[in-house]
Amino acid sequence: MQPPRAILFDWDNTLVDSWSVIHEALVVTFRAMGHEPWTLEETKQRVRHSLRDAFPRLFGARWEDARELYLDAFTAMHLERLAAFAGAEALLAALAEDGYYLAVVSIKTGRLLRREAEHLGWSRYFTRMIGAGDASADKPDPAVIHAALRGSGIESAAAWLVGDTALDVECALAAGCVPVLMCALDAIGEETPKVAPGLRFLDCASLLRGIRDL
Repeated sequence: MQPPRAILFDWDNTLVDSWSVIHEALVVTFRAMGHEPWTLEETKQRVRHSLRDAFPRLFGARWEDARELYLDAFTAMHLERLAAFAGAEALLAALAEDGYYLAVVSIKTGRLLRREAEHLGWSRYFTRMIGAGDASADKPDPAVIHAALRGSGIESAAAWLVGDTALDVECALAAGCVPVLMCALDAIGEETPKVAPGLRFLDCASLLRGIRDL
């Protein structure tokens, strides 16, 4: 396998631990909208798409009201609760030093995504950070990959997309780039066989070793 020229990362629960904040903001939203809140485990299983893709299905004609409730709740707490995964910054610093083109493609609202990167001091590692609303369609649409690579001169086939869910695998395959998993190996079930065995990693340190061993 050839080393990639570009490495694109999912954000939430790939580089940063976001589940508790996402869940609490959803609980606020569900209650305000008169819905029974999900459990934390249900949140982990069901949250896969951006607000503009997921909320119309959940809240119907009132989805924009629900989006505002969610964003208000999330914005009030996300920076103080933001936690990077072990080894994430060391991974990004090493890859940047090695000369890889780095970018982010996320279902998180773009302005919040970039605010979190700035808060962590990570903005310097990424050429582009594409969140929900930044491209013509959100992940898993390949438009996000094209937006992340725009101006780089790098084709999708020379890029890896590192993520933790089936949605990331779907997005990578739709865009013609290489899907890479960084999560518990049973985390995405039936989608796992679509990722080459040598491109399944448990954490940031093992991903860095895998890249450097190519």
